[in-house]
Amino acid sequence: MNRVVHPIEQESFRRLRTRLDTSRFPPLTRAVVERVIHSAADLEYAGDLVMAEDDLVRAHAALHAGAPVVVDVEMVAAGITRRETVCRLGDAVARPGLTRSAHAVRLAHDAVGPGALWVIGCAPTALEELLTLDASPALVIGLPVGFVGAAEAKAALRASGLPAVSNVSEKGGSAVAAAALNALLYQPPTAPTEEIK
Repeated sequence: MNRVVHPIEQESFRRLRTRLDTSRFPPLTRAVVERVIHSAADLEYAGDLVMAEDDLVRAHAALHAGAPVVVDVEMVAAGITRRETVCRLGDAVARPGLTRSAHAVRLAHDAVGPGALWVIGCAPTALEELLTLDASPALVIGLPVGFVGAAEAKAALRASGLPAVSNVSEKGGSAVAAAALNALLYQPPTAPTEEIK
């Protein structure tokens, strides 16, 4: 089923492209960069995001083949518009040395196993916990926000060598994390060699 793009969204992307030349990015990287910028109206993401096109190509294929999508919070799930997600935060319990978000990641990992796409936009501790597990993810979109631990957790994600989308700064959040996943969802299965829509 083709996605119908609203004229307001089309105009928003047209204006974005008049302010920032994204043509230098490879196709899926461009899709992620543009959709993240669009979600936050923040052009600085073009220089803040870190990802590899090869990782995105593999993750795009896994996503369109039906790989599970795990999110850290329901706000991220609400922003992912064309796919069911797994969120175990409602079942999680905080205890000494383990935040509720970290426990939710453990529960989700037990449920989905390897090969999932993980979308973390809220809790740095969720990303930190994921890095301790043998998750073998198809992709980790690690864009938690905050002044405590967010930049550090994202740096640890980059250092891990896992296929990932992250950013260097403290900014991030549920909307931008969902936008990064949506960028891959909205590109049809043949998209990596096609013009970005």
